[in-house]
Amino acid sequence: MASTETTDTGSPTPEGARGDGTAGADPPGRAAARDAPEAPGTGGTAKTKDAKDTKDAVSTKTARSTKAPASGKQDAAAELAGLEAGLDALDTRTTTRPPIGRVLVKKVLPPVVAVFLVLALWQAAFALQLKPEYQLPSPLMVWNALAEEWYKGTILSIIWQSVSRGALGFVIALLIGTPLGLLVARVKPVRAAIGPILSGLQSLPSVAWVPAAIIWFGLTDATIYAVVLLGAVPSIANGLVAGVDQIQPMHLRAGKVIGATGLRGVRHVLLPAALPGYIAGLKQGWAFSWRSLMAAELIATSPDLGAGLGQLLETGRSYQDMPLVLGAILLILLVGIGIELLIFAPVERRVLRARGLMR
Repeated sequence: MASTETTDTGSPTPEGARGDGTAGADPPGRAAARDAPEAPGTGGTAKTKDAKDTKDAVSTKTARSTKAPASGKQDAAAELAGLEAGLDALDTRTTTRPPIGRVLVKKVLPPVVAVFLVLALWQAAFALQLKPEYQLPSPLMVWNALAEEWYKGTILSIIWQSVSRGALGFVIALLIGTPLGLLVARVKPVRAAIGPILSGLQSLPSVAWVPAAIIWFGLTDATIYAVVLLGAVPSIANGLVAGVDQIQPMHLRAGKVIGATGLRGVRHVLLPAALPGYIAGLKQGWAFSWRSLMAAELIATSPDLGAGLGQLLETGRSYQDMPLVLGAILLILLVGIGIELLIFAPVERRVLRARGLMR
């Protein structure tokens, strides 16, 4: 059996303890704290309170040491969130419409002021008699000439005759110029052969084709449409070529990766990517077709062709009716501006706004 020793106090000491009785003794500090008399009435609570205070101090220090990095991360996250919110606000499109007064001041007032300035200068030139009255009539005289044509009931039919011809010629030029532009843009031998010819035809005045068209087709509608096509097709084709040249190669490669090749690639990748340049070509094509139409109607006059704005202009020249001549010029100008503002300008704004190029 394991033997035990008995100390002076009579308490047993485990076997293997030092004989001097110090092996099982507490450290001096702990022994002093244990042997110190307790305060009356505390019943040992002072020791518990010290331990609790020490524990609270350690936990508070630990919390402070861990709170500083956490607060720094929170500040960085808050700054990043604010930056992202600012970028989102820049990219977000405002759906609220501006006040009607602001729209009138920005878009309507400037052209109205410009028109009034032109009319004022015109009236001043007439009042100063810079030219004889039969050469430079007043704005009121031109208005009276147009009002007379209105009372005759012919002005609307004259405008419709020219607009319908111009629209039909432009549509035919669109159907011819679009595939021609794609062919020139994508096939290098075709571009080398036809590209310079298209540029030359675009720079050639449309009126130069009128005598040749009259010889080829006579005084018929075919003459007018031939002149319109020769004026509009090169502009549409060159506009599409310029739009295709501005496409990034990455877009074309991405289209090939997803299987958009051939006609599908043209429809879903090539034409949408080239749309800004294509629309610019369409606008220029309409301008050339309208100019070509006026040149053809001005020269190729015949009762079988009907009366258009070009014929009205030629009628005024024949009768030396300067108010009618200026009135016809104003109608031609107004029709061209109206087509631009009502058709091409909204389409162009929509395309540019969809690409983030316009607000």
